[in-house]
Amino acid sequence: MKRIFLAGIVAACIASTSVFAADLKLGYIDMQRALNGSEAGKEAKEQLATKVKKYQEEINTKQEELKKLKEELEKQGMLLSDSARASKEKDYQNKLKEFQRFTKDAQDELQGKDEELTRRILEGMEKVIQSYGRQNGYTFIFVKNDSMLLFVDEKADLTEEVLKLFNSNRKK
Repeated sequence: MKRIFLAGIVAACIASTSVFAADLKLGYIDMQRALNGSEAGKEAKEQLATKVKKYQEEINTKQEELKKLKEELEKQGMLLSDSARASKEKDYQNKLKEFQRFTKDAQDELQGKDEELTRRILEGMEKVIQSYGRQNGYTFIFVKNDSMLLFVDEKADLTEEVLKLFNSNRKK
């Protein structure tokens, strides 16, 4: 639906008048490349990688504890009384649930942090793109999306110019 609407707008603009079509200036931004290539994007990746490493170390420690508990339970299972075995099994199950909750919480936190950092970068990038478009007389600047744009001329790629502008604005 979006695609048809967008194509209709562009076609209407181009077909409206030959005078307007001559003044039409189009460009696009490869937003994924801009995110990955920006200093802010690289910093965000580093922050996330640090958090992932921290969580992975905790997960590995908890997995080892669970493994030891399970091995203990398997070795001592036959030697323990029914109540002692049931108690150890309950302890193992509780620790397993705790571990599963911890890993889910860690994943949720990492995903939330990734979304937050990405949103902040995109908001800053959007302001730079709008300013760039106004200053350089663009009629439209699109976001390159492989499923939306079937063909784009490389000459219309504004990603590097906007990326340089975005990175230099961050330094100020």
